[in-house]
Amino acid sequence: MSDFSSLGLSDWLIQQCKQMGISKPTQVQENCMPPILEGRDCMGCAKTGSGKTAAFVLPVLQKLSEDPYGIFCLVLTPTRELAYQIAEQFRVLGKPMGLRDCIIVGGMDMITQALELSKKPHVVVATPGRLADHIRSSDTFSIKKIQFLILDEADRLLEQGCTDFTKDLEVILAAVPVKRQTLLFSATLTDTLQELKGIAMNKPFFWESKSEVRTVEELDQRYILTPEKVKDAYLVHLIQKFQDEHDDWSIMIFTNTCKNCQILTMMMQKFNFPTISLHSMMKQKQRFANLAKFKSSVFKILIATDVASRGLDIPTVQVVINHNTPGLPKIYIHRVGRTARAGRHGVSITLVTQYDIHLVHSIEGQIQAKLKEYPVEEKEVLKILTQVNVARRECEIKLESTDFDEKKEINKRKQMILEGKDPDVEAKRKAELEKIRSEKKLFKERIQETIQKKQHGMQKKLMKQKHIQKEKAVKST
Repeated sequence: MSDFSSLGLSDWLIQQCKQMGISKPTQVQENCMPPILEGRDCMGCAKTGSGKTAAFVLPVLQKLSEDPYGIFCLVLTPTRELAYQIAEQFRVLGKPMGLRDCIIVGGMDMITQALELSKKPHVVVATPGRLADHIRSSDTFSIKKIQFLILDEADRLLEQGCTDFTKDLEVILAAVPVKRQTLLFSATLTDTLQELKGIAMNKPFFWESKSEVRTVEELDQRYILTPEKVKDAYLVHLIQKFQDEHDDWSIMIFTNTCKNCQILTMMMQKFNFPTISLHSMMKQKQRFANLAKFKSSVFKILIATDVASRGLDIPTVQVVINHNTPGLPKIYIHRVGRTARAGRHGVSITLVTQYDIHLVHSIEGQIQAKLKEYPVEEKEVLKILTQVNVARRECEIKLESTDFDEKKEINKRKQMILEGKDPDVEAKRKAELEKIRSEKKLFKERIQETIQKKQHGMQKKLMKQKHIQKEKAVKST
């Protein structure tokens, strides 16, 4: 393996890497940095946790130090959290040259962001939607002279949001110069990326990790086969086991919806596990605060939707648990990639129902490895089954009373208006909310009906027992 100096990196950057504990380049850095420093476009495809971010941050900083001006580099990324993480890497590695960066993401004040852009920072890290809004509404800044356009987690950038997301990218691509260096990095190679190779880039250098296995060797990949109704009990049992045996371990639990994420968090807190959540229904400040608390080990358990499955570098995660089996192998790869990072060991456990077995086969085909069964004492799980199911039901009822579904619908509408899309007919919105209200009312009535039936059944049982006792008393006399 080469060292950083043989790749053409300046001494001051090598020193910064040493201060961060980075002594040798990873495969993706070793292969992609020289062509980037030569001025070539580049596509890099490598596993999560392989050092992709530094593979583009270091060459950009070297080029910037030779001719510093703003705005020099634009980085596009699919999520807000990832934007902050990339900006932090630029800030730490670029400290000796007084790097100025700017983060442009949704959920923050647009006027403050516009002022920051007008000051011509060296590096702008943005999500496409918010940056496109600024380009459409402001003329106080320009990205016409950027030298680098970087798409991190490029496959997701090009696929998510379909038409609207594509429109935002078109607005941005129209505002950047034709003569530039374009860098694309991702953990998964998709058809969309292959198409872009020919469209948006000029004879790019292409590098893909040679390993057929898409997950790192240090990751112990397991599964537990469980009926749907017992899944939560298995989850609680696993958390209790890891907490008892390794109280210093950090655990990430992935689930499929914001609502499920919220319910599981409430449920875990009922069992006194140090748990916080991360999902798109939360306010941006709360998302950052929760992520910081988990990173600093104030809380040992983070329950998240796939908003946290990409790119986020949380070095100390020892266990990833998939509460649902991901529908796509690449989602599985990104989820389990939150553990076993940078050569560390990690464990991933996927809870698999009888309906998910075909998904597991698909995942195994993609990663070129077999998932092993995780041994669990079923008797221990069955002991807590009723307690867990009751706790979940209580959390579901509590969440219903907070109008969670209604808030989600209102947030969607607000976002549409902010993005300048058709706000739709007010009546349609009201109809949707009314439908949610009526469903909720029906749901409450059913619960009430069930409770009444149970109470009635218990009363009948008591009366029957009393009647039998009376008959026995009469016979004995």
